[in-house]
Amino acid sequence: MKGLVAKKISMSQAILEDGRAKAITILQATPNLVTQVKTEEKDGYFALQLTLPKTKGGRGHVSRNLATREFRFPSDIELKAGDSVGVDVFEVGDTVQVTGKTKGKGFQGTIKRHNFSRGPETHGHDHHRQPGSIGAMGMPRVEKGRRMAGHMGATMVTVRNLKVVAVDKENNLIAISGALPGANNQLVIVKKK
Repeated sequence: MKGLVAKKISMSQAILEDGRAKAITILQATPNLVTQVKTEEKDGYFALQLTLPKTKGGRGHVSRNLATREFRFPSDIELKAGDSVGVDVFEVGDTVQVTGKTKGKGFQGTIKRHNFSRGPETHGHDHHRQPGSIGAMGMPRVEKGRRMAGHMGATMVTVRNLKVVAVDKENNLIAISGALPGANNQLVIVKKK
């Protein structure tokens, strides 16, 4: 899968030929540096490790954050460490998938986090937004997987089957149809199927 590490800039809309407006997300894909080339002889497969220049993840081969990622490119591409890969790997009409970290919502209750129903509002009831029972009497513990209040958001999400609407090679911009996870100026991974 060809791909790049890009930065989410903003959302906008594109007017189609039939006059309909379509939501798009604009990404800035600064040319990624090749930090390592994995070969079939040494590693068993061909892949490129790409990173954004001037980021903390660009130092060494740290692939735990979004700034440095490994992408499988066709083995006939002749690139070496230090070369750069730009937006020209994508074309208008390509189907891509985008991975990013969603916006964090903090600690939330069960109504907002899991769409629970609220309790009665009147006649002496005092559990309007509380979760209610969390277990049976015969089992003196809370079973695993019980939906409760807790931290919401800030998770890795992949959105698939998106279309590339426009590619601006001069300004290193990619326009992708639909909404993408994350806030503006956040890193995302774009992979071409």
